[in-house]
Amino acid sequence: MKEKIIKKATEMFLKLGFKSVTMDDIACEMCISKKTIYKYFSNKEALIEEGTEVIHQKIHTLMDEVVARNYNAIEENFEMRNMFKEMFQTFDHSPAYQLKKHYPEIYDKLIVNEMEDCRHMFRSNIEKGIAEGLYRDNVDIEAAVRFYYTLIFDINGNTMLEKDAYELEAKALEYHTRAIATSAGLVELEKQLSIHT
Repeated sequence: MKEKIIKKATEMFLKLGFKSVTMDDIACEMCISKKTIYKYFSNKEALIEEGTEVIHQKIHTLMDEVVARNYNAIEENFEMRNMFKEMFQTFDHSPAYQLKKHYPEIYDKLIVNEMEDCRHMFRSNIEKGIAEGLYRDNVDIEAAVRFYYTLIFDINGNTMLEKDAYELEAKALEYHTRAIATSAGLVELEKQLSIHT
């Protein structure tokens, strides 16, 4: 029952907003009593926190699946964007923006975990791209990783509409790739931009 509540609540939070969905709404949608929800969660914040952890795990499973398909480094980044687009395209408002605005403590905790995972993923992508000759071998990997995740997290935490965040992320990805690409990498980037725009 706990997993069912998390699943339904998370769907509702993402679709309707973290602030606007109440415990009554969740109980009504599931045809259960509010008391049943409170048996598993002391309050709405506890439910949101567990829900965001489930989203975090789902995102990382999907990211691992993209990496396992063995795309080249630049193509891999574009495929990651597609995966996020499919996951969040039905939402008008950015879930990250809502969470930061209404539940900043939960957002901050989530971001600490996300940043570490993204640092690792971005670093692996750059190392892969260098090995493939798509990124310059003299790239300062740590600085490039830091610049890129700072851009991405700033866009997501400060952009209200999901559509706007998605467009800005596309520009950030192009900017990031141009900054570290070799001439072969630029050719691959242009190819990916023509496919994905």
